[in-house]
Amino acid sequence: MDQTFREPERELHVTAECDVLVCGGGIAGIAAALAAARRGAKTVLLEREYMLGGLATLGLVTIYLPLCDGKGHQVSFGIAEELLRLSVSRGVWEDERYPRAWLEGGTEEEKTARRFEVQYNPYLFAADAEKLLLDTGVKILYGTLVADTVTEDGRIKAVIIENKSGRSAVAVKNVIDATGDADVCARSGAECADFGQGNVLAAWYYRFSGAEGVRLKMLGYADIPEDEKKTGQTPLYLDKRRFGGLDAEEISDFTVMAHQNAVTDVMRYRKDHAGAVPVSFPSIPQLRMTRRIVGITTPDSSPTHRFVPDSIGMIGDWRKRGPVYELPYTCLYGKKIRNLITAGRIISVTDSMWDITRVIPVCALTGQAAGTAAACGIDFADVDIGELQKQLRADGVKLHRDEIL
Repeated sequence: MDQTFREPERELHVTAECDVLVCGGGIAGIAAALAAARRGAKTVLLEREYMLGGLATLGLVTIYLPLCDGKGHQVSFGIAEELLRLSVSRGVWEDERYPRAWLEGGTEEEKTARRFEVQYNPYLFAADAEKLLLDTGVKILYGTLVADTVTEDGRIKAVIIENKSGRSAVAVKNVIDATGDADVCARSGAECADFGQGNVLAAWYYRFSGAEGVRLKMLGYADIPEDEKKTGQTPLYLDKRRFGGLDAEEISDFTVMAHQNAVTDVMRYRKDHAGAVPVSFPSIPQLRMTRRIVGITTPDSSPTHRFVPDSIGMIGDWRKRGPVYELPYTCLYGKKIRNLITAGRIISVTDSMWDITRVIPVCALTGQAAGTAAACGIDFADVDIGELQKQLRADGVKLHRDEIL
């Protein structure tokens, strides 16, 4: 079909103005908006769905992966820890995943035996995060898509949005892309890179049975730590197809396949567990890695334990014990768009590092750094890294390994 139509040009009203516009309300967006607002910036958060949290809530990927290195040392702090504690502030979802030693003052030996991670109720977490942002002064616009940007001389002047009120513009000083798919980066002309390997089908869902109560069933591609793979546990692949996650029809196929696989799994389970029912299916597709910015630097998963002068904080490797990485500020922004920075699973990293940095603790850590930098009100390449690090430290972040060992 080669038929085309020309959309008529039209003037768009500016319906909002802000110092910092955060696009995407997942964990990275929550952390970024929180950090910017706490630094006094007028902050607006756009979210296309009607609940915060992204994959961590709507996607039912409800495991807050470790804040530690697996050897008894906490490495991620600040908002990354604040949000973990918030996620279980109303009680734990499954007691066996509760890190008692970390949250209630255990010994170093106990902390080494049990990593600093939790499983949580996605709906309570999302509602509590929403209240936290509102109490901090963040304006949230739900049901709002980023349609385009107005970019001039390497700067975004406005972001074009579309929601129930129609199409309009938000005038901005600085923009944080926390969409998970680098949508703002792509629409503004920033250099991007796609995840060439593609995503495998995932269909995690919650089910209830009298024998188990409510449980998360990690159906399909499961995040199995490498330490557990040594025991013979391997991921279950539901289909051989790979999904790039950037094509509308392909994403629809992914979603339909996930639904049908979940239904099949529930019915199979009911044969031995009468009365078992699905409680919740994911309301967004469980796509992990799609597109990212090409930053000033692009860290790799090797080497580990390296000192990074412009570190914005540390992360561990959720898949195995031992590695610690200091993330550079320069992996958050690129060369072309001066007032655009990224947070979450779209920061600039190699494919091998991407699997490490796409998870909740890293989203929170990079979100905090991006929000803090954005509140400075200047182009991101001009931010004084020493002053940024001073602000991050004041807000609880530890930047280098010698601060924890």
